[in-house]
Amino acid sequence: MPEPLKPPRRGINMLQGCRSVFEFEKLNKIDEGTYGVVFRAKDKKSGEIVALKKVKMERQREGFPLTALREMNILLSLNHPSIVNVKEVVMGKDLDDIFMVMEYMEHDLKGLMETLRQPFSQSEVKCLMLQLLEGVKCLHDNWVLHRDLKTSNLLFNNQGELKICDFGMARQYGSPLKPYTSLVVTLWYRAPELLLVPKEHLTAEYSTAVDMWSLGCIMAEMLAKAPLFSGKTEIDQLDKIFKMLGTPTEKIWPGLAKLPRPRIYTKQPYNKLREKFPPTSFSGGPTLSEAGFDLLNRLLTYDPEKRITAEAALQHEWFREVPLPKSKDFMPTFPAQHAQDRRLRRVLKSPDPLKEQQRKEMQQRELGSAGLFGHLDYLVGEDIIILFFHKHEFYCRFFVSLVTLALKVHF
Repeated sequence: MPEPLKPPRRGINMLQGCRSVFEFEKLNKIDEGTYGVVFRAKDKKSGEIVALKKVKMERQREGFPLTALREMNILLSLNHPSIVNVKEVVMGKDLDDIFMVMEYMEHDLKGLMETLRQPFSQSEVKCLMLQLLEGVKCLHDNWVLHRDLKTSNLLFNNQGELKICDFGMARQYGSPLKPYTSLVVTLWYRAPELLLVPKEHLTAEYSTAVDMWSLGCIMAEMLAKAPLFSGKTEIDQLDKIFKMLGTPTEKIWPGLAKLPRPRIYTKQPYNKLREKFPPTSFSGGPTLSEAGFDLLNRLLTYDPEKRITAEAALQHEWFREVPLPKSKDFMPTFPAQHAQDRRLRRVLKSPDPLKEQQRKEMQQRELGSAGLFGHLDYLVGEDIIILFFHKHEFYCRFFVSLVTLALKVHF
């Protein structure tokens, strides 16, 4: 495998100290997820509109959430136009009031698509997919798995820019691969090699292909303005995938029988994806050219070893045929969703793996900490590092560097 690229570094002065969150005026709440609440805010000094993400510390008496540590470490170490920019970390009045200051984006793609009367055009989907693929290529080039790519984790602004956000499930990986937790990726976007691992197994060996499957689901959702596979459980999700793509066999997916859950629930020998995305349509449904269908099929390939990479997808013929990708300058603009009091309520919502991850973290905390280094204690497992910051010994000016240093122990 190639040597990992050195990510572009941000110009952050670690010795300058964290600013106070009271230097920002909160305008409204944007959204609240499993591991944080996001506000739209204005920097009182510069007047810049930003997004403030408060790290949830509920029931975190001594510990700091693993997901927030990973998100901070990865976002502060990468700098790419298609990855949301974290400007700094600021503190509230209490030592467990921690906020990430991020660039403000007017929309998330999921909420935006739910307001559209018509799906994005082919040229608009190409523009969005190119940006998404470039961001994912940057992550994979720097040995990072996102592990929760979905339309609600893609931000869009009125300059036509798409950016990947929410790195709570992300982690760095290495070569050779080792087993990681299998309970990753929101259900509707989860690859079959993860769905075929029972929950009791807890870990599985996987790589960048899990992100590429998610991109296939996202591409189909952009074209059709609806999720491609919207299962209610893992079994139901597999059933929907097999009915659409055909039942996998050892011939097309070598090693299938060795997976922990080899039982196939639906016997369907044909790939019906072309029926969903025909070359032409008289009913106003989504269409795809031969080249576009080839790319979608390569993203949704069963065998992870044969699934297309982000680098190869960027060179695909579909992006060079008419209609060409629309320029970002000519992408449509929409009224800002995030300027509202709350993000628009979702009609459809897929089960979220972060809640299960949170439960696992709480179980780890019950084991206690060993206090090996006095001020910074940690517990290392197969896929987890829990950091415990002693509140009265916590120094704000070293917070970001401590997070980076601590995570290097694990990664």
